[in-house]
Amino acid sequence: MRSGVVAAVLLIASVPALAGELAGRATVVDGDTIYVEGVAKNVRLFGMDAPERGQICADGAGKRFLCGVRAATELAAIIGRNGRVACREVDRDRWGRPVAICRLGSVDLSAEMIRRGWAVDFVRYSRGRYEAEQDAAQVAGAGLWAGDFEVPWEWRKIRRISQ
Repeated sequence: MRSGVVAAVLLIASVPALAGELAGRATVVDGDTIYVEGVAKNVRLFGMDAPERGQICADGAGKRFLCGVRAATELAAIIGRNGRVACREVDRDRWGRPVAICRLGSVDLSAEMIRRGWAVDFVRYSRGRYEAEQDAAQVAGAGLWAGDFEVPWEWRKIRRISQ
């Protein structure tokens, strides 16, 4: 009986960690989504929105470029070749993907992407968690802030309306 109680307590104690913690080697899907080895679905990075793969922006000289591709490249550079991330799931999106705060060591990937200017604070979901990082990126003219761009949610909205 006693061993059964101990086993039940251990099982119950482990459930939250299994449900909300995701960890493993990460690879980039796009500028705000990663694949974490061993996780069934791609993981959406919490509180940020990066340009879409087909999105075109302009740099400081007015030269057009695929900013979604550039954002994904920047995220890959942050993670590195064998980057192991630890993610804490905070929600699920409408496609059932985990939405998580993911870290590479002590670095919050969302905060770092926003600080570097390759993603924006998605205030609708973050409630301003990354406001300071975005303000710093804007002031420094970092990444997207060096030129002209549409925030990703507006870019997607325009594409949906035109289809």
